[in-house]
Amino acid sequence: MNKKTVRDVDVKGKKVLVRCDFNVPLKDGKITDNTRITAALPTIEYLRDNGAKVILCSHLGRPKGEVKEEYSLKPVAEELKDLLDTDVKFASDVTGESAKSVTNSLTDGDVALLENVRFDPREEQNDDTMAMELANLSDGIYVNDAFGAAHRAHSSTEGVAHHVDEAVEGFLMEKEVKFLNGTLEDPEKPFVAILGGAKVSDKIGVIENLLDKVDEILIGGGMAYTFLKAQGHEIGDSLCEEDKIEEAKKIMNKAKLAGVKIVLPEDTVVAPKQPEPEEELDKKAKQKAFISFLETAPDKVVNSNEIPAGWQGCDIGPKTARTFANELQDKKTILWNGPLGICEVEKFSIGTEKVAEAIAATKSISIVGGGDSVAAIKKLHLEDNFSHISTGGGASLELLEGKVLPGISCLTDKPEKEKKEGKAMDVDKGDTPICPQR
Repeated sequence: MNKKTVRDVDVKGKKVLVRCDFNVPLKDGKITDNTRITAALPTIEYLRDNGAKVILCSHLGRPKGEVKEEYSLKPVAEELKDLLDTDVKFASDVTGESAKSVTNSLTDGDVALLENVRFDPREEQNDDTMAMELANLSDGIYVNDAFGAAHRAHSSTEGVAHHVDEAVEGFLMEKEVKFLNGTLEDPEKPFVAILGGAKVSDKIGVIENLLDKVDEILIGGGMAYTFLKAQGHEIGDSLCEEDKIEEAKKIMNKAKLAGVKIVLPEDTVVAPKQPEPEEELDKKAKQKAFISFLETAPDKVVNSNEIPAGWQGCDIGPKTARTFANELQDKKTILWNGPLGICEVEKFSIGTEKVAEAIAATKSISIVGGGDSVAAIKKLHLEDNFSHISTGGGASLELLEGKVLPGISCLTDKPEKEKKEGKAMDVDKGDTPICPQR
């Protein structure tokens, strides 16, 4: 996966289309976390410094092909204006008259932002006409810096690459691929993976792809209870994918044959099972009611193989947190994906935070992905203690599964000679102009 980067093209005086991931959280029209915006700044500033006319595009939320004001990128334009300390021109459409007028008015070093690409119903269909319209806004150069959307084959992430002269990686995309792919291809040993999250089904591909690469896998979160039940343990009313129990058994057998140690929780923080709601609720309302119930529910610590009926596992226990921390001490590479408890509830985020602190205290190469894991790191202000914090949840998962991401495979390959003779980027020595995480 040796793709050209923004360094490999002459951008001076040219309109360059950059696909970013500005899918940021908003509350009352205000951005509550600008991490994804700041992650794109090195690419934007490089293009400006080299005389490009920068055209930015992104999605925000799921407007489902309709113009919805609450998903407008206007707040992002304002945030960019402050971060870049320059005017950011905003187009009120994606490829229409406003987009054409705004992009045609750019001079060298200027920045423009198009409206939410998902306001156009053609975007998620990877419509070729929309892809051509996007390409025509540029002078034949497309930069994909939206790692968080690289697993989607949409008009702005994949289709447009087929209608330009150069389709290249931005610095964020380059860094994500180098860390995640590089870790899987040639990890420093011993190598441990910590996997959490709700479902085994979400991580089966990841586990199977890691079995011939890691020395150890620590499993927490909701997915741990399916593994515990597969071992014959009582898990009470904890989350369990009954149809994945046999799969869990197969994974544990494969791990044993491969000499990979799997560590499951020894103790668990449990809470009573939530009573059935009296009225029919949609998925969002159910989740809200579940969190509300847990916030005031009693809790206690029990052995993970003795969870009583009527109780559900909500977090790894203190003994497990210490065990996980001890298992990390001698590791050279640590990969973490997914929370180890129900982090939406403060008292059930402790296990995740303890593991974050344990990783941060090591001198290992540490790579983390997954929203709740990252949120825990930020809450504890430990960002600088991690080698790499991924901006892409679904994309990083698919890359860890060994899948080919359409938003990367569509980009221009480096020439064979350069592939063979070129120096590999040393991610720890700052070859990429990105503020280092460590």
